[in-house]
Amino acid sequence: MTMSDQTEKESRKLHELFSSEWKETLKEHPELATYVGVPGHNDRWTDHSFEAIDRRRKRAHRTLTKLQEIDRGRLSRGDRLNYDLYLYRTREEIEAQRFPDELMPLSQLQGVQQDASRIVQMTPSFTLEDFESAVERLRSLPKLLQQTTALMERGLQKGIVPPDITIKDVPRQISALIASAPADSPFAEPFKRFPETIPAAKREKVKRAAANAIATKVHPAFDALKQFIETRYLPRCRTSTGLCELPDGQAWYALKARQYTTTKLTPCELHDLGLSEVERIRGEFNALIKKLSFRGGFPEFAAFLRTDPSFYHTDPDELLREYRDICKRIDPGLVKLFGRLPRLPFGVTPVPGHSAKTAPTAYYMPGSLEGGRPGWYFANTYNLKARPRWEMEALTLHEAVPGHHLQISLAREMSDVPEFRKHDMHIAFIEGWALYAESLGAELGCYQDPYSRAGQLSYEIWRAARLVVDTGIHAMGWSRKKAIDYLTTHSCKIKHDAIVEIDRYIALPGQALAYKVGELCIQKLRQKAATELGPLFDLRAFHDALLANAALPLEILEDQVRSWLEDQSASAEPE
Repeated sequence: MTMSDQTEKESRKLHELFSSEWKETLKEHPELATYVGVPGHNDRWTDHSFEAIDRRRKRAHRTLTKLQEIDRGRLSRGDRLNYDLYLYRTREEIEAQRFPDELMPLSQLQGVQQDASRIVQMTPSFTLEDFESAVERLRSLPKLLQQTTALMERGLQKGIVPPDITIKDVPRQISALIASAPADSPFAEPFKRFPETIPAAKREKVKRAAANAIATKVHPAFDALKQFIETRYLPRCRTSTGLCELPDGQAWYALKARQYTTTKLTPCELHDLGLSEVERIRGEFNALIKKLSFRGGFPEFAAFLRTDPSFYHTDPDELLREYRDICKRIDPGLVKLFGRLPRLPFGVTPVPGHSAKTAPTAYYMPGSLEGGRPGWYFANTYNLKARPRWEMEALTLHEAVPGHHLQISLAREMSDVPEFRKHDMHIAFIEGWALYAESLGAELGCYQDPYSRAGQLSYEIWRAARLVVDTGIHAMGWSRKKAIDYLTTHSCKIKHDAIVEIDRYIALPGQALAYKVGELCIQKLRQKAATELGPLFDLRAFHDALLANAALPLEILEDQVRSWLEDQSASAEPE
């Protein structure tokens, strides 16, 4: 057998594994299929029974064995990257099996009360079968809620429960879902838009079926979940906040830190990095304060930004209108910094009312060309006194373009790669890129107003402070009050925002670490490329190279950029 034949054989084995794994993943996680626009799974929910969880764990071990039977050394360069990424994600999944994350399935930010209505609203609405699938999904929702309750019951038995601060608002969120009449429910949204190709009589039949499912299945099941949380679960949740307070909690958090940052940095190293970055960015803030001839230091300047009425909208529609205007101003400049831009459009829309109180200032929800959904930039219009105008440009650069929408959409539009590559969620890359995107504002015509520049610095110092408070809470036993005080002292966040943010970090241990670590890696790679290539450095080409392989663990990203630099240098050498 020739070398070429051996390469083809190993490549075929690898891609057959990828294909079967992807099909099995969509079968196990039908919400993912809906999310990415793959038909045939829109009538079901993920099975969260203990048997199914055990089945998925065993499958990960079998997958690792199959991967290790493939000779990586005989693969092409592109397939070696595919192999390494799948090996990375499989080992990560197996390592996480040591800790029972599934026993804490709800928080104010995550869980069935947040996700179920979104998934139903994502259901394709092209054919009668699409709508019938959505109705079936509604009818089967009680089983998912019962499984969620069983997981929490097991958590109570084992003493694995979340902080009560992350659960206190969940009953209110559920009440908001079930307070309205079935026709006005968030679960009824897909049944308000029918294509003309579906006859009126069949539309009415489906609408009645959906309303009946909401009234007799969805609402009673959510009400039962609410009663369980209020009477049994919440009273027994813990008053401590850190993951370190749970059994084996220090190791649990150390693993989350490694997985979210895709590095080997320890919580102590991350804490020290945060302190260093806070000090550095404070120096830039002081320089801006001096340039503005502002009378006072950082605390006084931060208080001014938080309280001056000129920085705040009084009308939610005006807030949304300004976000949309910012997006329009950014768009024309993107061609200066990127050779490739996504085909998928995006829009700006308000955060849903039932979750706005505990939701962040803004977030991005990816779309799907296959599913016929645009990307959505969600802006929070709750409590306008917590939404200063000086943060709006930086936030838009992060959540929309050239941040999440551009990066994630380009990843989804990749061709000639295994499907998992388009949807890998290495948060250090994804959030690191979005934070780096904020720094591109000046090159895109933003930050002309010095207070918007202050907004950018505020966002950067906030991400640095996250390293300090997240590790403080989950590895060092910081109280919630100490974390809130640190964030308000070292950033321009108003008190309400700081509280929401700290409660977010309590609910999602380690996630907040990803942003600054990823951004620093990308900034370092940009400097390395500019230094090594000198006058040959092309920022557009560099950005395209960074985004060419979708989200990567940072160590693998560094290897890919190193290879790109070698290729650039080689192509520039005279023949």
